[in-house]
Amino acid sequence: KLLFLAGLLFTVSLSAQNWQVRLRGVAVQPNEKSEVSAIGGDVNISNSFIPELDFTYFFNKNFAAELILGTTKHDVVDEKSALGDVDLGSVWLLPPTLTLQYHFYPTKTLKPFVGAGLNYTLFYGVKSGAVKDVKYDNALGFALQGGVDYMLTDKYFLNFDIKKLFLKTDVDVDASNAVPGATSVPAKVNIDPLLIGFGVGMKF
Repeated sequence: KLLFLAGLLFTVSLSAQNWQVRLRGVAVQPNEKSEVSAIGGDVNISNSFIPELDFTYFFNKNFAAELILGTTKHDVVDEKSALGDVDLGSVWLLPPTLTLQYHFYPTKTLKPFVGAGLNYTLFYGVKSGAVKDVKYDNALGFALQGGVDYMLTDKYFLNFDIKKLFLKTDVDVDASNAVPGATSVPAKVNIDPLLIGFGVGMKF
């Protein structure tokens, strides 16, 4: 029994060492393209800067899975439409992203990695601006990632990371207060943000 308990504790200890956590500051830069029916124009989505938390589990030395958590607020404007620049208010995005990564070890302290995966973006906290109402469809998209960890000690490290999310959503704008007789202005918006982050991490 003692040997079994010792083996179990050793297994738990090994699995605990497979985890790491990072805290980053992230610049979110949408690369938007849009198709707006009825009034036309081109949707512009503001940049933002947010904190981001992620957890990584290593299956072995090279392969890992990372869950990325963060939320961001953006102002939205339909520019150069038939009504001029139309304020579409603001919206919060929550895009939890799971990537599978491959880690390289060119030196003892420098550890680059690449990854790819999926994100599911939730839109919430919508404020409609100059129109009556705006609705966004939650969306599933792909993600690409590249970065590097720089080890300060065996436990703590610095991190630089770039992610590209491929995100498309359908938007429904109730513009009845701005366009007589129009209750719905549908739009398709590719947000496709680039996320550039820098932060610190810890292995545990």
